[in-house]
Amino acid sequence: MPTGLIALIVITVLVYFGLAQRVLDRMHLTDKQALLFLALMIVGAYINITLWPPPTQLVLNLGGGLVPLVLAGYILSRAGTQREWGRAALATLITAGAVYTTGRLLPAEPGTMLLDPTYVYALIAGITSYLTGRSRRGAFIAATVGVILADLLYFIRLLATRTPGRAAIGGAGAYDTVVLAGLLSVLLAEAIGETREKFGGGSKEEAYEHRLRRVGLVRDREHSRERTGEE
Repeated sequence: MPTGLIALIVITVLVYFGLAQRVLDRMHLTDKQALLFLALMIVGAYINITLWPPPTQLVLNLGGGLVPLVLAGYILSRAGTQREWGRAALATLITAGAVYTTGRLLPAEPGTMLLDPTYVYALIAGITSYLTGRSRRGAFIAATVGVILADLLYFIRLLATRTPGRAAIGGAGAYDTVVLAGLLSVLLAEAIGETREKFGGGSKEEAYEHRLRRVGLVRDREHSRERTGEE
């Protein structure tokens, strides 16, 4: 079973048992929404759509290409400020450039490398997206969409040079890269970002929204207690 699928199954279990609620709150996702997207990514891993015919072929995988794009778009639509929009977009372009450049620099024979290129791309995308996106939402968007854009750049290069080949957006090894890059970016944001927020160097948008949400929850509980007391 591909590493990306294993990671998604593990995440699904964590979400189902409520162990990822903190991260989902920051991403503006409910448990049901997260489980739906995870299920679509798992099932979609086996569905490919040909967007451009051979000899220079472009294939879109639903689970690793289309669904992550829809998820990233949804998360971006819930972003707190226009500043976060702009930062996520810039981070996405930087991440795409970093992944594409890494692909050009890696040896032509993957077997000569100590680490599989899939993991190299995921590491580059995950780290770059967090450093440039900063917030959990921005990092996730930059990581997933950045990898997809890098695959699209690869296809454009093949097309421009009239080189026969196959570019898979979110498919084959790119599926694992998209999933692992997105997961790594969020883990970095969660592990490092919380400390940075406490010292004022993290995502102000997320910290502000989190405070508002906590205040709202406290008020809801107080109102609920008042109603219960009245009854």
